[in-house]
Amino acid sequence: MSKDYGNKQKHESRNPIQRALIHHFKSRAIRLVQGVAPRSILEVGCGEGYMLDALSRGGVTAALHGVDFSEPAIEDARTRLGARAELEARDARELADDGRTFDLVMMLEVLEHIPDPAQMLPILDRLTRRHLLLSVPWEPMFRGLNMARGKHVRAFGNDPEHVNHWSRRGFFRFIEPHFEILEAPLVAPWTMVLAQRRGS
Repeated sequence: MSKDYGNKQKHESRNPIQRALIHHFKSRAIRLVQGVAPRSILEVGCGEGYMLDALSRGGVTAALHGVDFSEPAIEDARTRLGARAELEARDARELADDGRTFDLVMMLEVLEHIPDPAQMLPILDRLTRRHLLLSVPWEPMFRGLNMARGKHVRAFGNDPEHVNHWSRRGFFRFIEPHFEILEAPLVAPWTMVLAQRRGS
């Protein structure tokens, strides 16, 4: 199963429990974004644009930008968002090298897929003028729920594409050397963090 397919399956699931969890995730993210009122937002690893679309529909008026490695995902995002967002099939490191910055940078459900996730934190620090919104699966809860619904049972509930696993406290420790955590609402089975650059 490709990551793109898995992302679509998650956001377009007809399972009422999964739909409720995704709705809660999006609602909390929208609330956090509205609380810091950014004028520009970049989503790193935006995929098919589901989260940017949710922000737009949720009343966020910031200029929206998204980057993702996958050209097919970006094409889906363009279909979904039209002129509401600037979207590129591009590496976020290139944006940082170009000196592009944004009021808020989001990286949602991506870090668990990256073999060396620590390399992204300085890049995110360069991309954001102030705020950062991050999320990862909340372990071991995430794997436990997968086991309970019979998903990835042979891997003890672990999604084969997830190469990093953080407890809630473990993810805080991962972020804190680079960013000051402002809010971390309960959004089970994910850990979501609103942070800001140190010294902002």
